[in-house]
Amino acid sequence: MLDHPPHVAISAHLLAPHGSVGYRSAGIHTYLTHLLHNLPRVDEAFRYTVYTRALPAIPARLRSTGWPTAHPLGRIAWEQLAQPFALRRDQPDLLHATAFVAPILSNLKTVITVYDLSFALFPDLFRGPSLVYLRLFARWSVRRARRIITISDHTRRDVQRLYHVPLDCIDVAYPGVEARFRPLPRAAVETFRRKHALPDRFCLYLGTLEPRKNLARLIDAVSSLGSRDLRLVLVGGKGWLVEDLFAKVESLGLAERVRFIGYAPAADLPLWYNAATAFVYPSLYEGFGLPPLEAMACGTPVIASNAAALPEVVGDAGLSVGPEDVAGLAQALRRVWDDATLRAELSRRGLAQARRFTWEATARSTVESYRKALN
Repeated sequence: MLDHPPHVAISAHLLAPHGSVGYRSAGIHTYLTHLLHNLPRVDEAFRYTVYTRALPAIPARLRSTGWPTAHPLGRIAWEQLAQPFALRRDQPDLLHATAFVAPILSNLKTVITVYDLSFALFPDLFRGPSLVYLRLFARWSVRRARRIITISDHTRRDVQRLYHVPLDCIDVAYPGVEARFRPLPRAAVETFRRKHALPDRFCLYLGTLEPRKNLARLIDAVSSLGSRDLRLVLVGGKGWLVEDLFAKVESLGLAERVRFIGYAPAADLPLWYNAATAFVYPSLYEGFGLPPLEAMACGTPVIASNAAALPEVVGDAGLSVGPEDVAGLAQALRRVWDDATLRAELSRRGLAQARRFTWEATARSTVESYRKALN
């Protein structure tokens, strides 16, 4: 046991600076933002040092760096070369490495967060130095850590299966959903609809446009519905191979029915969900899946694939479809599009399901992992 307040260093260089856009301001950034704001609230016994260039307004000592950690190679170099010196300087009792990998040249007790193992399971869907880094160092880091935190039970079992870590060494800290994701007044939604020239009814996908999200099959499903009036709107930053997706829409003659919006500011996301007739998320693999949770919190009916952790998020509150089942996806789209009674029921279930996930609970689970690691 410690004879002083426990001091935790948190490596958070995947936290995006204020005002940035793209993939760094999505997924992991959202998780880290809410975790860092809630940790000091749930247990005042701990004190924190946070390594990040984002400099969030949180009650912790912040350590910035001049290293170019916004770029993968810069972040990798900082984690392995500069971080050990920072840890010796700050003398924490525990390091929380919030993105898969801990520094090799440090003997400090560690907690590792693993969001998913897509880089190990689907390496063909990734590219660049981050893939090589994760495949080389994540296994070593996880096996050496005192505790591992995952964001779903599915990922917990993936870690156990692929890295041979006992399940009782792996904790789950589910993400939460912000209060701003809620049903909004009709007038505000209609003003937003007019601003973006949106149709009265449309199905929405929101997330990065990348192969893992399985959007090619979603477009095939829309195409298979023939000349129906169903419209699809895709909102999200451009990932790799996105040009293939644009070309597919053109080749299928869907330019009038499928619209690409691009990156949307975080402040607008509740309005996008509220404006949609239904939300569709056909991903091949997710460590959790925040967009379906946010959509449910807004009362929007959800169609999601039954892959990986998505059933833990959606439960029985949405329609589930096999990720490779184009016909099943088309049928689900048709059902939700045509059946107002079904939409109302899915909306009711989704609102109830979303209330189960809070960021305060995320922070409490994380602190419990810290205590286990320290003791």
